[in-house]
Amino acid sequence: MDATRLALDLAVTIRHDGHGGVADDLADTTGLTAWIRDRADALDCAADGPPTADEALLTAVRELRDAVRALFARAVRPGPPSPADAHRLLPEDQALARLNAAAARVPTAPHLTWEPDAPPVLRDLPTATAPAADRLTAALARAALAFLGGPDRDRLRACPAPRCVRYFVKEHARQEWCKPSCGNRARVARHHRRHREGDGPGAG
Repeated sequence: MDATRLALDLAVTIRHDGHGGVADDLADTTGLTAWIRDRADALDCAADGPPTADEALLTAVRELRDAVRALFARAVRPGPPSPADAHRLLPEDQALARLNAAAARVPTAPHLTWEPDAPPVLRDLPTATAPAADRLTAALARAALAFLGGPDRDRLRACPAPRCVRYFVKEHARQEWCKPSCGNRARVARHHRRHREGDGPGAG
């Protein structure tokens, strides 16, 4: 899993719940445990298993997510940020400091793997033994920093579909929404809006 995917995965743990509200995949330690398990290798915790998702780790990961979403909101300007937390974003200097501090907690060095019949893969891996929770949060922070400092940042958008609160990276020039269902919902909303306006005063 590359840095872009991991950073986005963290940001979109806040999502539309399908009923007009906002859901949080990291609302409790059970949700965090499932989320970590699906990304163990990318989070530098595959070798000795994921860390215990206790309240301290939940708080640490949610604080990193707050930092990522605050900087995503900056990255999409002059477009609007996700409406999920636009009214309570972490100040940008605090967001940067939080990510930089977490990334620095575990020193890393480049590590190259090259499997048969596959291209070489270069990753930064921890150079010393560190608590699993520190490795995990450092990996998340490094992914966010790599994404924000890389070329994919310019393709970051907040999905404009009704009720959607996701960020996404545009895969092609004509992409407007994070997924096709959001495009369908946006088209239906536009149709109903035009219909209402056509039935307004003076219509006909």
